[in-house]
Amino acid sequence: MATLNKITPCLWFDTQAEEAAELYTSIFDNSRITQVTHYGSAGPRPAGMVLTVNFELDGQEFIALNGGPEFTFNEALSLQVNCASQEEVDELWSRLSEGGEEGPCGWLKDRYGVSWQIIPTVLQDLIDDPDPGRSQRAMKAMLQMGKIDIAALQKAADAA
Repeated sequence: MATLNKITPCLWFDTQAEEAAELYTSIFDNSRITQVTHYGSAGPRPAGMVLTVNFELDGQEFIALNGGPEFTFNEALSLQVNCASQEEVDELWSRLSEGGEEGPCGWLKDRYGVSWQIIPTVLQDLIDDPDPGRSQRAMKAMLQMGKIDIAALQKAADAA
């Protein structure tokens, strides 16, 4: 029997659980699918259809469930990805927003409707700056962005 984390996010899909897990694990380093289960004759979906996909994204465990069309994703829950560089922001933004929808302030929805926040770690440093002027200039700049631009954030924070 597998050992489970105390808390594991479960993402509810209609029929795309395995496809989504394959996409996500292809995007993030240190990621893998660990188990796939299927519906049996007891249903409620067709026997043999993928029921759950257990996967890890950079060591964080997730479960994707093919539960049906009754529930869909919305922005009330998002997955935040902390990025060390603009290159990482650019790559994740591009790959996760493909077929999805770009939003404001570092938010996007992927092709399955899952909301992601692609956030450079420098953003928190700038917002936490003890100089309220720097902090607020960085915040104001971020609020005007879709994908976060680190150089533009730093330039705004440094403007006097």
